[in-house]
Amino acid sequence: MRNSRPKNLDLFTISFPLPAIVSLMHRISGACLFILIPFMLWGLSLSLTVSGFDMLQQWAGCTPIKIVFWLLFIPFLYHLVAGIRHLLSDIHIGDTLKAGRLTAMLVIVVSILLVIGAGIWLW
Repeated sequence: MRNSRPKNLDLFTISFPLPAIVSLMHRISGACLFILIPFMLWGLSLSLTVSGFDMLQQWAGCTPIKIVFWLLFIPFLYHLVAGIRHLLSDIHIGDTLKAGRLTAMLVIVVSILLVIGAGIWLW
């Protein structure tokens, strides 16, 4: 039996449920963190010398650098919160449809609160 139903492969016309969006954003934030590894290692190596540490402290006082640090915190904090959600679902906590929707919304709310808190902490 041949199925000749049309298939919609345009991802921009499909409406994804909230848990799918949270999961996709978790993967994207992980990719962003992977791309940022060389820059974080460069900052770490720079901070291990006295002159480099002083230079990093001087840079950290500038507003544009604070904004860059804050923007670097966003994928880290989101990936952390969404990763905890995924770990809990791996041990069958919150793996029902209703709980999945609730925890997906909780991930977004907690991530936003942590990002705002990180911005307050930087300034």
